[in-house]
Amino acid sequence: MAVYTEIADDELEAFIATYDLGAVLSAKGIAEGVENSNYLLRTEKGQFILTLYEKRVKEGDLPFFINLMKHLAAHGLNCPQPVLNKNGEALGRLAGRPACIVTFLDGIGVKRPGVAHCAAVGTALADLQRAAAGFTMTRTNALSVQGWRPLFEAAEVRADTVMPGLRDATEAALIELEAHWPDDLPKGVIHADLFPDNVFFLGSRLSGLIDFYFACTDTVVYDLAICLNAWCFESDGSYNITKGRAMIEAYRKARPLSSAEIEALPILCRGAALRFMLTRLVDWLNVPPGALVRPKDPLEYFRKLRFHQHCKAASDYGLAE
Repeated sequence: MAVYTEIADDELEAFIATYDLGAVLSAKGIAEGVENSNYLLRTEKGQFILTLYEKRVKEGDLPFFINLMKHLAAHGLNCPQPVLNKNGEALGRLAGRPACIVTFLDGIGVKRPGVAHCAAVGTALADLQRAAAGFTMTRTNALSVQGWRPLFEAAEVRADTVMPGLRDATEAALIELEAHWPDDLPKGVIHADLFPDNVFFLGSRLSGLIDFYFACTDTVVYDLAICLNAWCFESDGSYNITKGRAMIEAYRKARPLSSAEIEALPILCRGAALRFMLTRLVDWLNVPPGALVRPKDPLEYFRKLRFHQHCKAASDYGLAE
């Protein structure tokens, strides 16, 4: 989440008047994340999240995201629900952007995940994929392997200003992944961005999942690779194999992995690291002036990529033999 677009008070009041939410009490920008403009909205009817969709999100994809959240909630997953306006519509326009209000979930994201958190995420990821199994809409993952070269080309001229040699190292990794990326594994709906700030806990209990605006149809075990990257590295950059084992085994208990999926895990982890390194690199080099946003460090994911390049088997991530 982030804030790129400021909202005038009169515009906000006119927009909220199209809902049955009562008067606006406050609207506070949320700085976390990088994708859309988000506000914590308080009205006479309670707390909500107001999202303005920015340029990277295609307006034509919004029905997929909104209907997916409805479907997942109907099948037992605790996630935000779109709030319908007085015309029964989930989408409107505010400050020149498509906009949506969703319900507020109680809980907080953990800053320092432990082994139990990682296990809970493994279970929740499998639960999400199972709940999404009957969802009939599809959306191509624009940030899968075919989308990485355009990102690289957008950043390559200035990549070495972030770290000397970054351009060549990134291109070498990209060429290797383009040549060997698996395309014959089970596919379905994935979250594709299940980072710690998108998973809420109440105490030790996982209470809900948020931010489905990267969700898409892709290789389902790739979602596990994304989570291993996001949850199982320590602040010093080292991979915590105990956390990795807890996540993989919890996921595997709820959704068994095939031998082909297990074999593909190292390359999927490399791809996940490169994907987030590239989007972070582009964002790092192109923060809009005045935007309330904290760009993420691309080198964090470059270091993770380097780790994955030395991994040869799923056992390197903690998968039990």
